[in-house]
Amino acid sequence: MTIIKVSNYLVNVYAQAENVAVFSVSELSQLLKRAVESQFAQVCVRGEISGFKLHSSGHAYFALRDVDCVLDAVMWRGTKTTAPLQDGLEVIATGKLTTYGGRSKYQMVITHVEAAGQGALLKILQDRKIKLQKEGLFDRKRELPKFPSTIGVITSPTGAVIRDILHRIGDRFPCHVLVWPVLVQGPGSSDQISAAIRGFNNLAQRPDVLIVARGGGSLEDLWAFNEENVVRAAAFSEIPIISAVGHETDTTLIDFASDKRAPTPTAAAEFATPDQQSLKLFISESETRLQRITLQTQERYKLMLENLSRRIPDLPSIVLEKNQRLDEWFERYVRSSVVFLERQQHLLNAIKIPSALKNVEQAELQLEKAIQPLTTAFANSFSEKEQALKWQAMLLSQNSYQRTLEKGFCLVEGDKGVVRSAQTLKAMKEANIHFADGKVRVQPVKEQKTLF
Repeated sequence: MTIIKVSNYLVNVYAQAENVAVFSVSELSQLLKRAVESQFAQVCVRGEISGFKLHSSGHAYFALRDVDCVLDAVMWRGTKTTAPLQDGLEVIATGKLTTYGGRSKYQMVITHVEAAGQGALLKILQDRKIKLQKEGLFDRKRELPKFPSTIGVITSPTGAVIRDILHRIGDRFPCHVLVWPVLVQGPGSSDQISAAIRGFNNLAQRPDVLIVARGGGSLEDLWAFNEENVVRAAAFSEIPIISAVGHETDTTLIDFASDKRAPTPTAAAEFATPDQQSLKLFISESETRLQRITLQTQERYKLMLENLSRRIPDLPSIVLEKNQRLDEWFERYVRSSVVFLERQQHLLNAIKIPSALKNVEQAELQLEKAIQPLTTAFANSFSEKEQALKWQAMLLSQNSYQRTLEKGFCLVEGDKGVVRSAQTLKAMKEANIHFADGKVRVQPVKEQKTLF
């Protein structure tokens, strides 16, 4: 009898055929599963990803391969990765080996995966940069506000970065600072950073400028700032963004999508704020310059006013001169008026008034003689017209509508006017009969046929 140890279980294998134990398929599968998992509970495998498939559940299925062999692998949702997985990427995967009894195969359950060297990450980074650049996400660059009242900061709430930014802002230009704490590396960090950028843009009272900051680190540590969701959030932000990720030599894709790149978080705070000491010095120098210019301007206008005042003549002498000239004109007017009146009086005396009156009387007599026949003819014509009008009035009175009714006649009137026949009246429903003293509304009686 040979004894084999399999995952803390002893399986008796009998050499003689008649004594060999009989297992079910499930029992044997479980024994193999325990043996493999106990032997390979923690392994690291280097290989190239092949057949990568991301299921709708969030789990990923693929294979790790080298020149000769292929190893199936599964990575459950939420597993930590330092780079986006894709076919052809060489990675180092950490996990355990297990079996899958449903298909009689073994596979690796990966708990951590990272790119095998910076070369692979740099290739991904370069391809992504070219893709986003073609979309125009790196083209927009806006001016930063000169005097911000509120600054938004997206970074880790702990560490030297946030302290350096707050300290520098307080020294240069104290203003309101809103801090949105996020993870700056590791799983979920890119989602938090992009959500923070969108969150600041959705605030009712937006900051005037945003600072996205992180300290230095390796390419893997800074990878969250190379993710597409972070770059797109920065590119579409309506608030100007200053990126301050890593050291001065570090470059991430958010640097290209931002409006300004700062080599350090402290430099980002300097870019976002003016220097209050410089402002105070500028204001002081401007005030001194303004005072000097004001004094110079006052002196210049004072000299101009003095020069102009010397050119203005003596006003009292001008008034007296004008009064004298007015007196002369008045005397000339008086003399001219006397001469004019004397001349007109002389002409009036030369006219022969009696002869003129006689001519007027003769003209009046001639006018009366000429008007007399016209007056007589008009009176005769008026008398004739008056007699004719009286005669017509008498005829109209004798033959009037009212006089006829007073003689005992009546007038029948329907809806469409005077009824002139009995046949028309029979066809009507109602009619008005006018008498001399008023009218009566009647209904004509319809004829009734008698059958014999």
